[in-house]
Amino acid sequence: MVTEVDTVTEVQARRLGRLRTVGGRGGALLRQLTRDKIGAVGLTLVLLMAAAAALAPVIAPYDPTAMSNQRLATPGGTFLLGADEAGRDLLSRALYGARTSLAVGLVVVGCAAVIGVLLGLLAGFYRGILDAIITPVTDIMFAFPTLLLALAVVAARGPGTENLILALVLVFIPSFARIVRGTAMSVRREPFVESGQAAGLSNARLIFKYVLPNSIAPIAVQFTTSIAYAILIEASLGYLGLGVQPPAPSWGSMLANGKAFMELSIWPSVVPGVCIMIAVLGFNLLGDTLRDVLDPRLRGRTNR
Repeated sequence: MVTEVDTVTEVQARRLGRLRTVGGRGGALLRQLTRDKIGAVGLTLVLLMAAAAALAPVIAPYDPTAMSNQRLATPGGTFLLGADEAGRDLLSRALYGARTSLAVGLVVVGCAAVIGVLLGLLAGFYRGILDAIITPVTDIMFAFPTLLLALAVVAARGPGTENLILALVLVFIPSFARIVRGTAMSVRREPFVESGQAAGLSNARLIFKYVLPNSIAPIAVQFTTSIAYAILIEASLGYLGLGVQPPAPSWGSMLANGKAFMELSIWPSVVPGVCIMIAVLGFNLLGDTLRDVLDPRLRGRTNR
């Protein structure tokens, strides 16, 4: 009985155009991204950053923490992109800094997405007391500027990678919760969900089989753009000395250290600054294109 009703509800969902399955769409989505010029640029930048981070131990010419007597060396010769104030190779430190930024971004946004999606599903599907508790809390967190909230958490707990990740997870949870809550409230009123409830399907089955798949598109867009923002905030906190601590390479700390030597050499600041710009630009372009591709109302804007 449950299987038959379940099949009927799936047919109804597809007719309404609401149930979007992820399986089998990866290839089509990739083709759409590559056909879009902006999306192709964003995807290329993201892939280059991921490759640099993954292959850093192989392609980095030197140990990123090894010092030399060639302090503030200009690009060329021994150091392709120059050296910092301690004689450390900027290229090697930039490559390992990509590992730090990408790892922090993925861990932070991944954890925030899991927690935020679950909270949004509970608030949007069950409503009632759960919604009355979850929504005001997320609204209060939204009232604070993102960087200020992260700075307050890190300042209270002290600098370090663990505290940085905790602060950023707390910062990004409300965004995912709010997006999924809105989708869950909308899908919950659809006929196929009401049919499933009348047939006795469990709420868990309805949530994970019908409500969650309809939230995949906005979650994917939010996930991509949040990584860009997480990289930017991590660099900002690193610049203030509250992020990843030395001697581990971090783009933000590299930028801060190079600031004091700008009159002697601009490269210790230019190299990490360009890396931050490329990473944030790549994820933002990819996120914008994903939004256009996955939102049926915006598909006419692709192939720009």
